[in-house]
Amino acid sequence: MYYGLNNIKKKFLPKSLFYRSLIIVATPIILLQIIITIVFFDSLWIKANKGMTRSLVSEVKTLFEIYQSNQTNKEEILDIYNKNFDFVVRVKENEIFPTKIPERWYSPMDRSLRRELKSAFPYSYWFDTTSYKETVYLKIKYKNGFLQIFFPKDKVAPSSARIFALWITFPGFLLIFIAIVFLKNQTRPIVNLAKAAEKFGKGEFIKEFRPSGAKEIRQAAYEFDKMRKRITIHLNQRSEMLSGISHDLRTPLTRLKLQLALIGQQDLAKKMEGDVEEMERMLNEYLEFARHQKNEETEVLDLNEIIKEVLKKYEGKNIDYYFDENIQINIRQNSFKRCLGNLIDNGLAYGKKVKIISKKTMSHLLIFVDDDGPGIPEKEYQNVMKPFYRIDKSRGQNKSGVGLGLSITNDIIRSHGGDIAFEKSPLNGLRVKLSLPL
Repeated sequence: MYYGLNNIKKKFLPKSLFYRSLIIVATPIILLQIIITIVFFDSLWIKANKGMTRSLVSEVKTLFEIYQSNQTNKEEILDIYNKNFDFVVRVKENEIFPTKIPERWYSPMDRSLRRELKSAFPYSYWFDTTSYKETVYLKIKYKNGFLQIFFPKDKVAPSSARIFALWITFPGFLLIFIAIVFLKNQTRPIVNLAKAAEKFGKGEFIKEFRPSGAKEIRQAAYEFDKMRKRITIHLNQRSEMLSGISHDLRTPLTRLKLQLALIGQQDLAKKMEGDVEEMERMLNEYLEFARHQKNEETEVLDLNEIIKEVLKKYEGKNIDYYFDENIQINIRQNSFKRCLGNLIDNGLAYGKKVKIISKKTMSHLLIFVDDDGPGIPEKEYQNVMKPFYRIDKSRGQNKSGVGLGLSITNDIIRSHGGDIAFEKSPLNGLRVKLSLPL
């Protein structure tokens, strides 16, 4: 039971901190206004309205009885009432008396008039409070006609109701407005921290981040900034170390090549040259793996244009592509080109056909790269993203690779805050599914 109610509350209540805080502040103010209004109308306005209506109906009843009992000075009696009681009274003879009264069940004034007139003139009254803005139109049945009476509404309705409504509503809205201003200032640092964390999660470079707000928020922001700097330093150190090692190994490899050229045994030299060339390819992969780790500014680009630029160097290859139009995304252009190039190279190395599909959803961009190769066993999906891991049995003998292509691709996509997954391709090969946040 409680779990169901909790789900209902989560469904209808706002998700953001600002609006939840606003509800916490505004709800007591609104409830207080409602309670005060109910108490006012119940104890003051309705009672005053009831008393004023009873007094007015008594005056009308007195007028009616005097007019009915006096047979000589009827016009004089009407003139006295018109003069002293702020009434406009006329006698309408031989006119049809209306039977249907306009109903306004939500109006306290109508309810009070109906109740008091019913006790004083059972089934012989009619009134209208809507036809005239400031006047009530009342008819009392008399012989073959009726008494027509006009009187101001303020004789049955206290004028303080509008003033009270103004004074109870305006301060409430003023307090809620002040609360909105202060809540905006309090939630802005949290929003800025969340945006900075989102940018850092996508691998974007954060130029300047200044903690602000309450003490606890500033502390969280300071700790996030320290963590960001430690991670950045760690990534830079790793990249520099890999780059330095790879660069330093080039010198002994060059010497080995020269020495192999001077060896007289050509068969042995050929075998050793193959090993040296493979080592050189590994070093080149090392350098590429380290180079893409360096900070590259992100920019908003058209994804379709980037893919078309990548495909230019694969002219003549069996590559199909299907694009959604107008896909704008914030990425690091060179890193993404390398990522897509690695996937296309793998597809062409192990198969004969590659198909690229891009699809835009509400919050993500999906890119599918399919090939018709032998595919990868499902149990190896996680292993192939490890650096230098190779599967010779299922993907063929690719002697030119060292097992860094998918690892670099995974690293690039993760650094953009995205995700990479492997599936069975419709071409009966491997499908690589890239998901990037918009």
